[in-house]
Amino acid sequence: MPLDPTKYADWQIAEAAEKNMKTIYQIADELGLQKEELLPYGHYYGKVDYAKVLERLKNKPDGKYIDVTAITPTPLGEGKSTTTIGLVQGIGKRGKKVTAAIRQPSGGPTMNIKGSAAGGGLSQCIPLTPFSLGLTGDINAIMNAHNLAMVALTSRMQHEFNYTDEQLAKRNLKRLNIDPRNVEMKWIIDFCAQSLRNIIIGLGGKTDGFMMNSGFAIAVSSEVMAILAVAKDLKDFRERMGKIVVAYDKNGNPVTTEDLEVAGAMTAWMLEALNPNLMQTIEGQPVFVHAGPFANIAIGQSSIIADKVALKLADYNVTESGFAADIGFEKFWNLKCRYSGLKPNAVVIVATIRALKCHGGAPIPVPGRPIPEDYKTENVGWVEKGTENLLHCINIVKKAGIPPVVCINAFYTDTDNEIKAVKRICESAGARVAVSKHWQYGGEGALELADAVIDACNEENHFKFLYELDTPLRTRIELIAEQVYGADGVEYSPDALAKAKKIEADPEMAKLGTCMVKTHLSLSDNPNLKGVPKGWKLFVRDILTYKGAGFVVPVAGAITLMPGTASDPAYRRIDVDTETGRVKGLF
Repeated sequence: MPLDPTKYADWQIAEAAEKNMKTIYQIADELGLQKEELLPYGHYYGKVDYAKVLERLKNKPDGKYIDVTAITPTPLGEGKSTTTIGLVQGIGKRGKKVTAAIRQPSGGPTMNIKGSAAGGGLSQCIPLTPFSLGLTGDINAIMNAHNLAMVALTSRMQHEFNYTDEQLAKRNLKRLNIDPRNVEMKWIIDFCAQSLRNIIIGLGGKTDGFMMNSGFAIAVSSEVMAILAVAKDLKDFRERMGKIVVAYDKNGNPVTTEDLEVAGAMTAWMLEALNPNLMQTIEGQPVFVHAGPFANIAIGQSSIIADKVALKLADYNVTESGFAADIGFEKFWNLKCRYSGLKPNAVVIVATIRALKCHGGAPIPVPGRPIPEDYKTENVGWVEKGTENLLHCINIVKKAGIPPVVCINAFYTDTDNEIKAVKRICESAGARVAVSKHWQYGGEGALELADAVIDACNEENHFKFLYELDTPLRTRIELIAEQVYGADGVEYSPDALAKAKKIEADPEMAKLGTCMVKTHLSLSDNPNLKGVPKGWKLFVRDILTYKGAGFVVPVAGAITLMPGTASDPAYRRIDVDTETGRVKGLF
C-alpha cells in the first residue's frame, strides 16, 4: 500500500514506492523500445537514442498531444508537475498507452524553496534522488558547454589585448575587436547565487586575463539549455550552437561562438545530453525528462525531441509548460509548437482553491512560512472573485483555438461549496471542468480529469498562432501584452527601444521568435498585482538576443537571470542516511 500523503513527506512516499518500481528494462519493453534504443544508467532510469527511435517509427502516426499549464500561481506553486504525472496515471488507469514529458529540475530551486518539480503526494516521478540531483548529467554538460564559450571569449580578449596583429597571425588568430562593454553572455552555475550576479574578472597581472565587469546567471537560463529544448536533431543543434552571440565588436557587429571557433567543442560536450532521459511515475508509466529552462526567464518547456519520441511511442503524451497560461502556455503555443510543427489536441489549466483565494483577496502566502489561516476556512466569495484570473487564462487558451480543460487540483482542505463555485463559473465560460485528487489518491483520483482530457482530445480544434514571423517585433510584443497579459499597451526604456528598432531593421533578426521575460506571479509585470490587473502598461526595460535558439528576448519588470537563495532554503533539511545511503528531505 502507498503511504498516505496527508501523513508523510513526498520523499518518504517516493522512497517507499521505489522499493517496488519497475526496472528501466521493463519500462522500455512496455513502451515498445528496442534493445539498442535504450541507454541504461543503472537499473531504474536511462536515456533513449532518439535518432534510432524516430527513424524506425517515422511513418507511424503521432499520438494525442496534451499540454498542462495553470492559472497565475501563488509563490507556492499550484501543482502543474503533480497534475501532469497524475493525469498520466489516470489515463493509464483507463487502459491507454500514455507518457509524460517534463523538464529536468535545476539545482537552484531544488536547494532553495521551490523543490525539485518531481510532482507530489502519490503523483510523482521516481526515483526521486537522481531526478533531483543531476540525473544523467545534462545540466552539467550545459554548464560546461556554456562556460567553454566564456573561456573562449575571455582568452581571446586577453590575447588581443596583449598581442599585435602580427603576433596574433602567427598564432593563427585574427583580431575580433571585442567590445568589453558589450558582452552578451555571463558565466553560469546551477544554484541561486545572488552574490555572483555582478563580479569583476581578470584581476591580477598580464597573465591573469582581461579585467572587466562580468557575472553569473543560473544554468537553466543559458541559451544552450534553450537550444536543447527547441532543437530537432543533432544537425539542427550544431547549427544553432554556432549562432550564439557571445558579445559584440567595437562596431556593434555580433561575435558568435562560430567566430570564436568554439561551437564544435561546445556541441561535443552536449552529444549525450541530446538523448532524452527515461524514468517512471509511482504507478509505472514512462516519463521522459529532458531540458529544464525556466519559464519566467526562458522558454519554460521540455524538449521537442522528447515530445517527438513520446508521440511515436504512445497514444497520449502529456507535456508541461512552466508557470501560467500567460507565460508557459504562450511560449508553448507561439514558440515550441512553431519550431516543432506539432499541434496540441487539448490543454489542461490547473487551478487550486488556494490560488483562487489569493487572487480573490486573501493574504499572499510566503514560501517558508505557515500558510495564513484564511486559506483553511471556507470563503466562496474570495474563490468567485479569484476566478477572474482563471477565466482570463481560459480565454488565452481559446485564442490558440484549443479546447481547454480546467483541472481543479483538489486539496483535502477544500470545501464542496468552493469547488462547486469554480465548476459553475468555468462551465458557464464553455470550458470542461474536472476535479482531480491525484495528489492524495494517484491515478484513481485523476479518473475524472483523464476522461475530460480524452474527450477534449477527440474534439476538432482550430489551432492558430498569435502572430506570424513577419509581424514586426514591437507589434508582437504589443499583441502578447494586450491579448495575453491584458495590458493597455507597452512602454520601452530608451535602450530597449533602440534595440527593438535595430532588430526590426535586420531581415534575419526580425524573423526570430519572441520569448518574453516577465514575473510569473501576476498577469502584469508587477508581482504584487493579483487577479486581472487593469489600467497598466507593460514596461520593457531591455531586449536580449538568442540567435542560436531563435529568440528575441524582451525583458519586462525587475527580473534577473540569477535568482537569489532565501533565508530558509531546502538544503537545510536535506541529508543522507549514513546506514543506507538514502537521501532524505527532498521535495
